Amino acid sequence: MAAMLNTLQSAMKVGDLRRRILFTAYMFLVFRIGSHIPVPGVNQAVVEKFFTTGGGFFGLLNMFSGGAFFSFSVLAMSITPYINASIIMQLLTVVFPKLEQLAKEGEEGRKKITQYTRYGTIILGLVEAFGITMGVSRLPGSFYHPGILAVVLSTLSLTAGTAFLMWLGEMITDRGIGNGISLIIFAGIVSQIPLGAEDMFRYLRAGTLSGFDAGLLLLAAVGIIAVVVLFQEAQRRIPVQYAKRVVGRRIYGGQTTHIPLKVNSAGVIPVIFAISIMMFPVTLAQFIHAPWAQNLLGYLSFGSAPYIAGEFLLVFFFTYFYTAVVFNPKDVAENMKKYGGFVPGIRPGKPTAQFLERIMVRVTLVGAVFLGLIAVLPNFLTDLTGLQMYFGGTALLIVVGVALETMKQIEAHLLMRHYQGFLR
Repeated sequence: MAAMLNTLQSAMKVGDLRRRILFTAYMFLVFRIGSHIPVPGVNQAVVEKFFTTGGGFFGLLNMFSGGAFFSFSVLAMSITPYINASIIMQLLTVVFPKLEQLAKEGEEGRKKITQYTRYGTIILGLVEAFGITMGVSRLPGSFYHPGILAVVLSTLSLTAGTAFLMWLGEMITDRGIGNGISLIIFAGIVSQIPLGAEDMFRYLRAGTLSGFDAGLLLLAAVGIIAVVVLFQEAQRRIPVQYAKRVVGRRIYGGQTTHIPLKVNSAGVIPVIFAISIMMFPVTLAQFIHAPWAQNLLGYLSFGSAPYIAGEFLLVFFFTYFYTAVVFNPKDVAENMKKYGGFVPGIRPGKPTAQFLERIMVRVTLVGAVFLGLIAVLPNFLTDLTGLQMYFGGTALLIVVGVALETMKQIEAHLLMRHYQGFLR
């Protein structure tokens, strides 16, 4: 904690970095203001009462939206349509060679894929917003002036809110510090922590939660934070030896270094992806009264065995998938060979790539199991205490993981500034 505060203090002394941090803080403020702007024509009291008593997925959606879902504000859908669109685009990039080639074309290709992701966000946002609006419209007194115009206005308002959050996240990534989408989810969860603490004290006063159980929950939270930090920083170091090279009158190389293979290279992205995918069909099913939708809702209800298994498997899959996106053993092996590097006992080139891939698969297995267990932990806490625990392992994992990644980016900016000062 002291090191983190010292880093922030040092960062605020750097003009450019201070502007980035303050810009991110201003965007958080805009996000929180937007969370209190209601959808036009909606009776918030009726809708909030229905969502509050609904529990289950409603509470989870409310946590990730920073309280905007219960109040049915224009940001009620949060950023989940954008996340789902990003997942679809990444999967399509693997399936279709043209998209894969586009992704390898550098900045222009990435801009094109980002544009497709935005279109996908709007389409998914319209579908989800229409489903939620139709469900809300069935509540007596939910709209002041019921009708087609009210449904259209609500659908467009919710979709516009998601589009605004998408823009806000991109602005934070470009002009602020850290990953904008992750930071928006981070801000939403953090904003609900005081309310979660208030609920715990209310349960204690009412006798619903015993002091012993509350102490266990606090100890579990501290333990989860410690384990998350440990796994986020854990790595397997592969030794690399560079051969000596003579260039002119100088001798280069000859030193020994290492390749750090992180146990959790994917960070918190797999958990966010998995929750977004699980939320999308169940959220729509909440508002569809057809028999098949209600069967799906009962089958995938929050805390059920199929839901827990599905979330664990999705986290497991996306951990490997995202690790494969951010780490390419073939490229690493080729770069090592190009500069005269080799892993002791392993031939350069293809054998090195196969060796790195084999090690990465084993290391990622530990990270995938860890992320999966942390993601399903709130369900077991709910069974243990009998209370809906949304501030469980998932929320702590996202908060701690995003905070660590953001601090690393701040440290990288500080390190780059020090190098520039040295060169000058």
